[in-house]
Amino acid sequence: DSFIAMHGAWRRLRDNDTVGFATVAVPPELHARLETAWRTGRSRWPLDELPLEDRLPAMLAALSADDARDALQKTFDRQFANAGDDLRSAATSLGVFGVEYIRKEGSYSAAERDHYAQSVAAMSRWAANAPLSDPRRARGAIALLTTAARRTGIASADDLANLGMQESLERLGPFLAASKQAFASYGLDLDATLDGMTATLVQQTGDAATVRVRYTLGTQVVDTLLQVQRIDGRWYLEDYLRNAEASLDGPGAREPR
Repeated sequence: DSFIAMHGAWRRLRDNDTVGFATVAVPPELHARLETAWRTGRSRWPLDELPLEDRLPAMLAALSADDARDALQKTFDRQFANAGDDLRSAATSLGVFGVEYIRKEGSYSAAERDHYAQSVAAMSRWAANAPLSDPRRARGAIALLTTAARRTGIASADDLANLGMQESLERLGPFLAASKQAFASYGLDLDATLDGMTATLVQQTGDAATVRVRYTLGTQVVDTLLQVQRIDGRWYLEDYLRNAEASLDGPGAREPR
């Protein structure tokens, strides 16, 4: 029962409930400060937990453009269709680069470095064996993502600030669902990954504990140790707490520990 809050956060992602995730992943007092900081553009947590989170508005804008579906399809057909060998090589190379970057650069905690390095390696292995050059799958994924992006109504950082934290996350929930559906069409079932996540206690000292988290991402098992902290009877990931607090100081404030 110690880690119900943690499992609750994962369950929210499984259900594409991005608002619920932000609500249970941090204590209520911190959540309230995050909501205020969203309005001034100082914080974008929990989007900060995503890779390339600062590019999200631009990506949504590109996907929402009137000609996005045709333009993206033409780009795919010209550069990627049936280029399986090239894409496999690129996926492997990017995976190696990504793991090395996470291990040596960036503002990550020790737990994040281990966890993210394993996750990137697993994603790279999946991508190297996925049918990424299949034109039929590409058409389906492009249709899914352009439609979902357009429905968010988000195309800039100003949109996120004007909508606020809760409304922004509500609109991004269906886009998360569409993204998972697109991955599933290539053989990566992220819902199954979330369903299979387990957290077991390794060590506890008062309100601090170490938990072992395991899940399968693609064909690879991720097995990592994460630090958690108990606040008012509920357990929270230390990295979420630290990153959320740092985000209140504005972009670039995240520091490793």
